[in-house]
Amino acid sequence: MYDLGPDLETEVEPGTNLLVTGPPLTGKRALCLDILAAGTEQKNGAIVVTTKDGAERVLSDYKKRTAYQGRPVAVVDCVTRQQGVNDVLDDERIKYTSSPVDMTGIGIKLSEFLQAFYQDRGIQKNRIMVHSLSTLLMYSDLQTVFRFLHVFTGRIQSVGGLGLFCIDSTAHDQQTMNTLTQLFDGIITTSEDADPDIRIARS
Repeated sequence: MYDLGPDLETEVEPGTNLLVTGPPLTGKRALCLDILAAGTEQKNGAIVVTTKDGAERVLSDYKKRTAYQGRPVAVVDCVTRQQGVNDVLDDERIKYTSSPVDMTGIGIKLSEFLQAFYQDRGIQKNRIMVHSLSTLLMYSDLQTVFRFLHVFTGRIQSVGGLGLFCIDSTAHDQQTMNTLTQLFDGIITTSEDADPDIRIARS
């Protein structure tokens, strides 16, 4: 089981994918980082796929939550090269894609980290966060993003991982939200005036 930390006081089964949805500035990213950090404390693997902030910013924010040096913490950075910084090279901690449009590249880099953690290092529990699906939907159509997420969530399920996928609920129409929601096992909803609410579709 995966413990989601003190904010949610909930456990979920391995292979669970959760959609984290809410308006802007309601703490979706912070909540997901906290859930990953709780796993790092328990020696789980942590992989952040970021389409909004560069890897250095993500790792800086993560460091405020937990000491991750020497731990299995990694970032797939979809931002830095898009901003014109082309001389960055992949290493054990950070892998770069050309942009959020490069979903094939994102999938490959995630698989490389999962293989490094799950198969090569024998880490059975891995937490994966994607921030944010809204950025993917800015650059690609719904059908393309849906196909990508179908494979992505299936990969997490196959290794018994925990997937957390952030989306700005106010940026997309109801049909888009309904289409994407069917890919997930549960939903965490954030709001300005209440604690996060979690609903799991299956036990």
